[in-house]
Parts: sequence; structure tokens; C-alpha cells
Amino acid sequence: MSNILIIKHGSLGDLIQANGAIKDIKNFYKNRKVFLLTAEQYSLFMSECPYLDGVIIDKRLPRWNFFYLNNLKKKLLRYDISKVFDLQNSSRTKFYRRFIITNTEWSSTDTSLEPGQNKSDFDQDPVLDRMEIQLKKSGVDTEFTKNIDLDWATTDVTRLLKQYANNEYILIFPFCSVKHQKKKWPYFKELISELKKSYKNRYPILLAPGPQEIEEATTLNGKVVLDDNKPINIKTLVSLINKAKFIIANDTGPAHIASHLDKKGLVLFGNHTTAKKVSIENFNFKALSVQNLQDLNVETVLDEVKSRLN
Repeated sequence: MSNILIIKHGSLGDLIQANGAIKDIKNFYKNRKVFLLTAEQYSLFMSECPYLDGVIIDKRLPRWNFFYLNNLKKKLLRYDISKVFDLQNSSRTKFYRRFIITNTEWSSTDTSLEPGQNKSDFDQDPVLDRMEIQLKKSGVDTEFTKNIDLDWATTDVTRLLKQYANNEYILIFPFCSVKHQKKKWPYFKELISELKKSYKNRYPILLAPGPQEIEEATTLNGKVVLDDNKPINIKTLVSLINKAKFIIANDTGPAHIASHLDKKGLVLFGNHTTAKKVSIENFNFKALSVQNLQDLNVETVLDEVKSRLN
């Protein structure tokens, strides 16, 4: 029997948001195997997802690397794919549709547009709304697309919590990727100092850096959470967020995790996009949006934290 392929390369926040859609696709194709094509750094994490039958790594090498692309095409042919759900909807996946996974039914943004509708207009809608429309166009029931369940992605973090925190703690994510510096609020160090003054020893301030963020984390006056002196893995990250009293973050993957775990928290937005477009706000997890993150002062953020944490 033919198989189903979902394409979602990343980032982490995007993969977290796609979990509901992945579950709906698997529920719809109960008698078929569903595979995910994703980036290497997320393959181990997503290989534990119960809604997938396997994960295929795409190194996303340059498109002029014909040797790699030809091998990828041969590899995917062995999976006997009858339908592709392109949840990445990038120029790369468009290229794959034309040259790598051809003569196969596709579900994508392009197949989801109404007559006369432009993709640029469609892309302004909230990401989960777009995903829901895309799946419905293929006849897939969307029970979980906007109701994301991350229970499978948690693990026991008792040992780490005994090492770094009391029963309650504030978890802060002041980092962002080098190519998205517009997302980065520059005053986390000052905020941490003010939080310590306000709450003293009631709430330890924890930081959970990635591999390239450890050095920066050590300068911010919080407790840097490492596991055997190494960055924590994604399941531990999800679990640490799940146990936190409050989360404060830039618009990055951990903020999306916090949102879909329905945690109390605050995400800081500049003008790079809107909270509505990335489907990140809910009753407990709120966005504080400004035109320029450089102009968002510590007092404003601190007041917002206090009003929601107390």
C-alpha cells in the first residue's frame, strides 16, 4: 500500500505547530504509513512522535548539488509515496515538487487557494488557520490542527529540577538565531536583575541555552541549565517549559512550545511579524508587541510580568 509524506524542515517552533496537523493526517490515513521529511537536527526528536511511522532526513544541500538531489530522489522513490503534504511551503519544496517528488498528488498552499486568491494574501492569515484550510482541502478532518497535544514530547526532569530549582521557577529564553536578530530584545540581563529584586528567592531564574548560546547565557545572571555540562535535548526542553511557573521569551521555538502547552508567559514582539500571524497567543500566553524592540523598556516588561504572575 502506498505511503504518505509530510514535509516540514523546521524551525523548532514550526515543527511544534505542525504536530496537530501531523496527528490529523495520521488519523485520516490510519491504514497507511506516514513519514516526515525534516532537517537533521530535529530527526531524533520527531522520530519519537507517535503519529509518524518514520523520519527521513533532508540535509538541504544547495540545489546545484545534483549528486545529493539525485540520491534524495532515489531514496524517496523507495517509500512509494502517493501523496505529499507540504507543510513547509517554501521555494525549496516547490522545487522538490517539480524535480524530486514528481507525478505524486500534493497538498500545499498553492492547492489551497480559492479561485482568484493570491498566495501573498493567503500568507497573511494565521499559520494554524492556513494549515487547517490546507488539510480540509484534502478532506482531512482537523480535530487537532489547532489543538496541539505535546504529551508525547515530555520526559521526567525531576533530577534537573532538584539541581537547579525549587518547586516553582521562572524560565527565560533571551536567545534567537543569528539570522533573526530583529526578534531579539536586548535587555534580558537587566530584567533578570529586577526579577531577582522583586521576587528574591521565591522564583529561581533559569536559562536553557542551545549549543551556541551557552556563553551568552552565563553573562545574564540566571541559572544556566545544562545536563552533564551539555545543552538539554528537545524533550527535556519541552518538559522544563511544561513545569515552569512563568516563561518570558523572544519569538522563538520555546515560546511556541510554551503557548501550545498553555503555560503562563510573555513573548516579546517587534515589527518582524505579528503574534496573530504566527498563532502564538492564547488565554495564558500573551504577546507584548512594539514597533521596535530596542524601545521596549525593562519597566514595561516587568510590570506586565508582575500583573500576570502575582
